[in-house]
Amino acid sequence: MADSAPAAGLIVRFEQHDPIPLDLELTAAHGEVLALVGPSGSGKSTTLRAIAGLHNPARGRVVCSGAVWFDSEANIALPARQRRVGMVFQSYALFPHLTAIENVMEALGDRAPETRRAEAAALLSRMHLDGLENRRPAALSGGEQQRVAIARALARRPEVLLLDEPLSAVDRVTRRRLRRELAEMRRELPMPVILVTHDLDDVTRLADRVCVMHGGRILQTGTVAEVMQHPADAKVAELLDLADEDGPP
Repeated sequence: MADSAPAAGLIVRFEQHDPIPLDLELTAAHGEVLALVGPSGSGKSTTLRAIAGLHNPARGRVVCSGAVWFDSEANIALPARQRRVGMVFQSYALFPHLTAIENVMEALGDRAPETRRAEAAALLSRMHLDGLENRRPAALSGGEQQRVAIARALARRPEVLLLDEPLSAVDRVTRRRLRRELAEMRRELPMPVILVTHDLDDVTRLADRVCVMHGGRILQTGTVAEVMQHPADAKVAELLDLADEDGPP
């Protein structure tokens, strides 16, 4: 496998038999949003965790911007803290005892102390959270908490952004608003973005390409229009229908 992707992007190859089988290869270019769709247990979140360094598969390789993060043959496995990854979870994963601005500042540990608060405030403002900087998560709505989580992920100045069902825990109106904001923000993101979602509206409005996964394998990859209009086989068509049904009403 080559060690470079278009526009200094991300290359991933994973193989394992358990706890969830994986046998896949994917790439995401600089500035590209790649969506992973498929049923629960198909390996989508495990793939994100392995890219982030939270799980090491039995065999495989992760190369980001030309740097090797994981190579089972070469015995390379950078810990998560050494990988420039921004990750946004479905559950937000905010520190409940910290305010919004303090949550973002936690991701700015490599910056000069005197600049952290101003940089965190600028990121919160970018996410339309002006005036909410000093609220703790319990005093924020679900959509506001997710915006804080995204701001914290971007605070790491990541080389890849991983979004694991980032909109599934909010109500329909908030989901639409966040989707619009993410669509606007993604034009400014210089890194590869991997989006895991069950909602085809997320795919059509946010992604450049889509991978349809099942049983730890990628059944089809292509532009969103290609895959939606020309599924490779009946299984892909079935899984796309199931993804649509899993989305919010």
